[in-house]
Amino acid sequence: MTLDDITVRGGPLVLSAPAEVDEAEARLGIRFPRDYREYVTRFGEGILGGTYVRVYPPRRIIDGPDNLDEWRQRIDEYWFWDDGAAVLTKPKALECVIIGDTFDGDELIVHPGEPDRIYILPRHSEDIFAVDGGLLPALDWLCNSGTLTEPFEERDFEPFDSRDEG
Repeated sequence: MTLDDITVRGGPLVLSAPAEVDEAEARLGIRFPRDYREYVTRFGEGILGGTYVRVYPPRRIIDGPDNLDEWRQRIDEYWFWDDGAAVLTKPKALECVIIGDTFDGDELIVHPGEPDRIYILPRHSEDIFAVDGGLLPALDWLCNSGTLTEPFEERDFEPFDSRDEG
């Protein structure tokens, strides 16, 4: 999958400025995964695949609903992915940054020490999955692997603004 494979449906786009990405990286002490910057500055916040996956903009990671601090507290309290410990341990997961989720509640996270490896914490499984290569390979895996949902070809992106949810 490439960014050119994604078709925007609706609008307006709720874009992140490159300076927002820079500020979030500095504040979080992380480099976001490959393709993340281009994705949030080109498409912004919304849902890919009709209703399937959301990539969080920097402002949501820092201050939005289920922001990083709230996410880490929840994961610390409700950790159940012990079957995936060979892929990602709980202590290492608690150092990660959440960058997105799926409609089904699966979460996409990244560790500061390996920013181009996306970990997926499935809501309905104690396994943990890892996809190397950055954001687009992880999105492609989510849409095509058939592991967490039936594979689908739709690559429509529908913008929305999470600030309107609360």
